[in-house]
Amino acid sequence: MTLLHDFFAKTLAIAAMEIRKLRHDPTELATRAIQPALWLLIFGQVMSHGRMVDTGGLPYLDFLVPGVLAQSVLFIAIFNGISIIWERDLGIVHKFLASPTPRAALVVGKALGGGVRALSQVVVILILALLLGVEVRWSPLALLGVVALVLLGAMVFSTFSLIIACLVKTRERFMGIGQVLTMPLFFASNAIYPTSMMPGWLQAISHVNPLTYQIDGLRAFLLPAGPVAPLGIALDIAVLALSLVALVAVSARLYPNIVR
Repeated sequence: MTLLHDFFAKTLAIAAMEIRKLRHDPTELATRAIQPALWLLIFGQVMSHGRMVDTGGLPYLDFLVPGVLAQSVLFIAIFNGISIIWERDLGIVHKFLASPTPRAALVVGKALGGGVRALSQVVVILILALLLGVEVRWSPLALLGVVALVLLGAMVFSTFSLIIACLVKTRERFMGIGQVLTMPLFFASNAIYPTSMMPGWLQAISHVNPLTYQIDGLRAFLLPAGPVAPLGIALDIAVLALSLVALVAVSARLYPNIVR
């Protein structure tokens, strides 16, 4: 019990350090709101009028909102790993590795900090949805489910980002790989169209894409009606949780390599 308490305490300490970084650049929250606003105000409006995507009777803008939320979280989380490259150059990583803090606590703490930073997008998307007249389930339980899925999904992709940073080790390569990965992850998901519209090979990729399960769960919690969560919320959460455990195990093993 003492070891478990110590692990959680150190994890929360690392997460708190990550969250405090927002104090140095509070404008980051405002700039991150631009992209989802463009997707909903421009792409969403155009596609709604075009009626080109069959969403099973659900208004396209309603269908799109959970996908844009997940996309915003993905774009924040996938670049979270660059922080350890900066910390390596400043000598901070060496101090972490010399401390008795477990490697897994370092990884989970950074992922949790990235997840909390991504929660700002929930507020942005919900405000935009309200202004655009999107029907959203506002019950406390539904909003709690949205927060949990955003946090869990952000931690998955933040940890994946840490693995990339440990492998490439330079900011330039990291940014290039991050930009290459975000679009395939996004388009090979059910963010802007149902998986039923995809060709068979893309459906297979979508079914192993954690983003698909995050969006599926978000639709179940956010939307009061329509063909949502065909995969099942329990499966969505299970896939994200198992993905996180696997990625944390790999990242904790690779973390010391960042200094080599």
